[in-house]
Amino acid sequence: MGNVADAHAQQSGAGRLELDVRDPDVPLSETGRGQAEALGRHLAELPEEERPTAVLSSPFARALTTARLATAGLDVRVRTDERLRERDFGAFDGMTGTGIREQFPDEAKRRDLLGKFYYRPPGGESWADVALRIRSLLATEALRHDCERLLVVAHQAVIMVFRYVLEELTEQELLAVDREQQVANASLTRYEMNAAGDLELADFNAVTHLVARDEDVTEEPDVARQS
Repeated sequence: MGNVADAHAQQSGAGRLELDVRDPDVPLSETGRGQAEALGRHLAELPEEERPTAVLSSPFARALTTARLATAGLDVRVRTDERLRERDFGAFDGMTGTGIREQFPDEAKRRDLLGKFYYRPPGGESWADVALRIRSLLATEALRHDCERLLVVAHQAVIMVFRYVLEELTEQELLAVDREQQVANASLTRYEMNAAGDLELADFNAVTHLVARDEDVTEEPDVARQS
């Protein structure tokens, strides 16, 4: 529903989204539920040796609902971990790029100077801050889920930062990927273990499971991109 509110705000030129709940509680729209169910059908139809055996989700309502709908046909428990939560936008929470430029012109200039990866909104997080969370999560959960097929349900910036950490990308390489693609809602990014025991990217931002089931392909608005 945050995507819907953002679209309305962009069309009207408003500086703030019309939402009456805090970001962690923003629910899925009907489109989002359909996408999550399509993902669930895809996962349930995989050969048994390819299905997830463990699930970690952001505790935010939209991610957790997606995780539960997507695993309804699997015999797995959905666990939450706050380290997978959406990036904290601080004072910019619920604002559009237009609103940020109007109310925080100096911050908009500072963001342009520092760049998307290192810029931290007032009271919020940068992508570099998110990377610290992801490194912490991998350090603890990699041991817990050794030899498991782990499904992680998170948010756009978190997924991008997973790529940065797992593939040891540079800031410039990560931002180049970000410029080329926006992570679609209920898309799949998949890693496989190679012979050396390292994780290699097998799929990024795959949406064939949505297209095959006639679900709309949508993206989460990126406030930092808009600003």
